[in-house]
Amino acid sequence: MMQRIDLRGGLPARADLLRLMPRAVGDVSHAVDAARELVDAVRQHGAAALREQAERFDGGAPEHVRVPAAEIAAAVAGLTPELREALDEAIRRVRAASAAQVPAGSVTCLADGAEVHQRWQPMRRVGLYVPGGKAVYPSSVVMNVVPAQVAGVGSIALVSPPQRDHGGRVHPTILAAAGLLGIDEVYAMGGAGAVGALAYGVREIGLEPVDLVTGPGNNFVAAAKRLVRGVVGIDSEAGATEILVIADDTADAGYVAADLVSQAEHDEQAGSVLVTTSSAFADAVEAAIPERVAALGTAARLQTALDGPQSAVVLVDSLADAATVSNAYGPEHLEIQTADDDAVLADIDAAGAVFVGPSTPVSLGDYLAGSNHVLPTGGQARFGSGLSASTFLRPQQVIRYTPAALAEVAPHIVALATEEQLPGHGAAVTERTARA
Repeated sequence: MMQRIDLRGGLPARADLLRLMPRAVGDVSHAVDAARELVDAVRQHGAAALREQAERFDGGAPEHVRVPAAEIAAAVAGLTPELREALDEAIRRVRAASAAQVPAGSVTCLADGAEVHQRWQPMRRVGLYVPGGKAVYPSSVVMNVVPAQVAGVGSIALVSPPQRDHGGRVHPTILAAAGLLGIDEVYAMGGAGAVGALAYGVREIGLEPVDLVTGPGNNFVAAAKRLVRGVVGIDSEAGATEILVIADDTADAGYVAADLVSQAEHDEQAGSVLVTTSSAFADAVEAAIPERVAALGTAARLQTALDGPQSAVVLVDSLADAATVSNAYGPEHLEIQTADDDAVLADIDAAGAVFVGPSTPVSLGDYLAGSNHVLPTGGQARFGSGLSASTFLRPQQVIRYTPAALAEVAPHIVALATEEQLPGHGAAVTERTARA
């Protein structure tokens, strides 16, 4: 049974509400020390450390840390027609939605001859992390690579853990997805060490440092991203997945149960949260969960996730209160299934992605909605956003002033520089205006 949190009778103050939100016990902060050891080992010992970590965590070191091009080509050739068609359609949809995320440049004319140009420059080189282990995620290849390509990134390195069941190689479906997208720089490495390798580079295998690391992973991957932030950019500390469903008694209990189960099967630390105005509906959802869990091969993992402290049923008095609870939680995935979905949506300000209505499950967004499934977790949606083309772009301001335009503002510059006791700032302007 999922734990119940009863917030009927009036919501607590925000600080108390934040404390009451269900979260996994082993969050990113608990993984930092272990991640630091792994990142430092790769920084100091390079490929040897990567091989040792693969032996320890992945069941065997790869023959080649950098995947040979022939292996990628063979993986593409080995795709079934059905899977290739699905990947091609996912690529098409994500590419179309990502193109809409590229901001347009602009020019602001403040006076005659005084211009500030806004331009968006792509990152030079990025490293994309695609998780492995409990499942295979070719969809994460699509979600990472496509927006980077749309943004105009010229150099892309992709890393994914070596798989014991594939002789220490990257899963062939991961390689096939990379091949379909034209990515030929792929490395068999995973976990915190892989993040360290992307950030600092590994000369022996020809891996140059990147400028940005993106992609989902477990708490150790998220902790490693926290550690290298500042050396490189990161998208977010995307840890174990989570779903929050806002529903009232007009929703379909079976749909909601299926959606809570769908995300719980990712990981034992995955969080599934239902916020509802109806205790009877909550009972119906909980009654519908066991049969759905039992029918899946991931039942043991599911049960651990649903029984954990990160999963809960939250009872509230109103849909407005439900939105307040959701905003405090800041879910990675938010589903709204109510009598008035748009009214609830209007009250939402913190969510990685919002899925509105009974025909829009999170599974759609995981694969084929066109939206990106690399999203902030652990409440980071309160201040962060999901992966998009803009993640791979840097806004830059380009300033152009004519001598006359500079002379017009020179007295103001001198006044401000004098007040701040920085006379050299003023002198750099007056020297120019004196010669005009």
